[in-house]
Amino acid sequence: MRRAIAAVALLLVVLLGLTVAFVSPPALLSLYDGAIGGGVGATRPGSALPFGTHGQTLDVWRPAEAATVKRPVLIFWYGGGWAKGDRRAYAFAARAYARQGFVVVVPDYRKVPGIRFPVFVQDGAEAVKWTRDHVAEFGGDPDRIAVAGHSAGAHIAAMVTLDTRWLTAEGVDPKIIKAAVGLSGPYDFYPFTSTRAIEAMRGADPAATQPITFARGDAPPMLLVTSTGDTEVRPKNAINLAARLRALGAPVTLKQYPGLTHEDVVKALSKPFRSTGPVLADSVAFLNSTLKVTTP
Repeated sequence: MRRAIAAVALLLVVLLGLTVAFVSPPALLSLYDGAIGGGVGATRPGSALPFGTHGQTLDVWRPAEAATVKRPVLIFWYGGGWAKGDRRAYAFAARAYARQGFVVVVPDYRKVPGIRFPVFVQDGAEAVKWTRDHVAEFGGDPDRIAVAGHSAGAHIAAMVTLDTRWLTAEGVDPKIIKAAVGLSGPYDFYPFTSTRAIEAMRGADPAATQPITFARGDAPPMLLVTSTGDTEVRPKNAINLAARLRALGAPVTLKQYPGLTHEDVVKALSKPFRSTGPVLADSVAFLNSTLKVTTP
């Protein structure tokens, strides 16, 4: 059996090598993850479901086994500098959390250069609204919703968590978010130094684009993850936001992984790279504790 799996994996790697110019690295990782069993125990009952007011779509994942009670919910936004990425490419992340007992919602959002801040945050708020209204149809508990994201996706997750204006504008009580996980996210990145940030935030009040501006003492529990090898989104983003939240009395946990790069942190959610760092285990433990979940 092991030889057969290894042969399939090798064949997949060869095929992926032939198509690498046409498929994004996260999509390739999702294919590899699925080929070696990352999808076992997870299912996708909802694909390309419409939400919001601008043609956005989302996927829903959940554990394969039947449940007698509603499951906790995690909304996960992928990264890509606010300019690229799509929900299908991050199946590896969705499956990882679904296998741990969560109903996982992975929304798309509109990208730069077609839009600028705050459009992607507004799309994030519309995704939360859809989740509130529809996740019970997929076995999720709308009273136990957490949010998470990587890189630009962590920025969206932090903004909808901390800046209450966006959910309020959608008619959603900001308290609906019970916990937030930010993986390698930009939270305190002004003055803008990267081309992607300059383009994404063009024309906006800089302070309004920074999650740290909206740190508050009554924020839900947050887990902020960074790594010493991250040269794209500097560790100071998570360190500074955690310090500000802590000073205000908000519950926050800061995790720094030695040596991991920006990409390593999200790759560690996948089965092939899970041994590089305890990102999945640490975030699941945090969510289970915060949402009062019994470990499956």
